[in-house]
Amino acid sequence: MLKRLLITQKLPDRVIEAARDSFDVEARQAGGVLSAEELRWALRGFDAVLPTLGDVFSAEVFADVPKPRARILANFGVGYNHIDVAAAGAAGVVVSNTPGAVTDATADIAMTLILMSCRRAAEGERLVRAGQWTGWTPVQMLGQHVTGRTVGIVGMGRIGQAIARRCHYGFNMPVAYVNRSARDLDFPATRYDTVQDLAAQVDILVAATPGGAETYHLFDASVFAAMKPTAHFVNISRGEVVDEAALIAALQDNAIGGVGLDVYEQEPHVPEALRVLDNATLLPHLGTAALEVRENMGMMAVDNLRAFFDGKEPPNRV
Repeated sequence: MLKRLLITQKLPDRVIEAARDSFDVEARQAGGVLSAEELRWALRGFDAVLPTLGDVFSAEVFADVPKPRARILANFGVGYNHIDVAAAGAAGVVVSNTPGAVTDATADIAMTLILMSCRRAAEGERLVRAGQWTGWTPVQMLGQHVTGRTVGIVGMGRIGQAIARRCHYGFNMPVAYVNRSARDLDFPATRYDTVQDLAAQVDILVAATPGGAETYHLFDASVFAAMKPTAHFVNISRGEVVDEAALIAALQDNAIGGVGLDVYEQEPHVPEALRVLDNATLLPHLGTAALEVRENMGMMAVDNLRAFFDGKEPPNRV
């Protein structure tokens, strides 16, 4: 008999078909994250769950289902801070994720935000769409040149390194970074001890760190105060790594040059105070939003599930 698998969100057809080849699949079509009741139902009623960002399998959920039927949560995505891995392990549940598949796509979005924020592209598009553009002049919408500027990256993992390579090789940008340990990199880079020290030295500061308790509000008022008034901040990691209120205050005071965001602290809620700012470039979590990438993520999750139920170690166990 096939193992029962719950897929919590609508995924590309290729992924669903691959999952159905190996599992008895129930694929939710309603959209939206699992409710508190559904989280517990998923653990009780299925042998495996393929969850996504926002499906919060917390310690409280596992406390309510101490002996779940589910034996593996094959997360769709590289970030898994919405799953309490320790609580899952205590309940005998394995957790896996999908690293690698998202690296280049997320790095591409980081570059998109860097260019859009520094060159005021979103502001310019709004001007054109509103019919308010009066024609080219030598001093219209002067932004910041990106080529040759110093980029600082917080979190030099796969994605951080992919961003750094694009900056260094594509835009001749000096690279600096903060990471828990020094990295053996294939490009020149200067390591700083603290985010504040890094922020004071760079023209563009990029958040590429995992989410979780250790990085909650890592980018706070002290970081924005340390930045140059012309510097830009970009976040493609997790919304909760940023103290959004402090960021809004810095933007309102023109204490920093601008921001490019793909993620938000209370996603999908984006504060109106942020939405009305011309010096904010805001994307709707597009980091991996390409069909090929989402298919690859889904196939990686299915491979983790197949390996687990074949008695093997999942390739991407966390």
